[in-house]
Amino acid sequence: MKLQLKPIKPKRISDQVFEQLRELIFRGELKPGEKIMPERELSEALNVSRTSVRDALRKLVVMGFLDQKQGQGTFVRSPEAMGKSPLAMVMETQDATLLDLLEVRMGMECNAAALAAQRADAKDIEFFEKSLEKMKQDIREGALGNESDVSFHMAITYATKNPLQVYLMKNFFDFLFIGIKESLKYLYEKPENIEAILTQHGLIVDAIKSKDPEEAYRAMKDHIVYVMEFFRNLNKGGLTL
Repeated sequence: MKLQLKPIKPKRISDQVFEQLRELIFRGELKPGEKIMPERELSEALNVSRTSVRDALRKLVVMGFLDQKQGQGTFVRSPEAMGKSPLAMVMETQDATLLDLLEVRMGMECNAAALAAQRADAKDIEFFEKSLEKMKQDIREGALGNESDVSFHMAITYATKNPLQVYLMKNFFDFLFIGIKESLKYLYEKPENIEAILTQHGLIVDAIKSKDPEEAYRAMKDHIVYVMEFFRNLNKGGLTL
């Protein structure tokens, strides 16, 4: 049998630039609404040509990660303004609710927390703590803190060092963002819920830092169950996304 094989092509520089910038968006280091460096500065920082940077930026714009504004620059788009991922579109056509989303997160993120407790390195811990501090700062300034909340959960996924886990969460990213924003909007109607969420996040980090997979799993489960119970009691669990 004759196989239809194609020559292997080396990865283009622009694709590597694209992947690096996309990772920064997923990790929350480039936040929605944030203006990114001009092409010249990016090309110097990455040590690549401006053409490669321009091609990468164009791809990110087409895919909905960035928005170029004439005379102003290039900005990170909010997931709410992005085109939906295939997974998100499937969930939307099935009339998914907040509780449906939380059930999916339960399976994915409890396992992620347990793996992170086994594999997280110093850089991962730094991401967790930086996201927590940013969330506290956002709340002090009267914001929901949903962007830093998403960054926190994505950081845990990256700490699993499992490429399939990371891939799934990347494709889940826009629904994670919107789901967390909707959750916080209702949760924060009562100030005591704010402290509860921050405390739960802190316990997750403590368990991961202690390299205790069982406690990390339990802490993440307690966190998600807390949100689920809140919506059940509020009769908001049927809210569609």
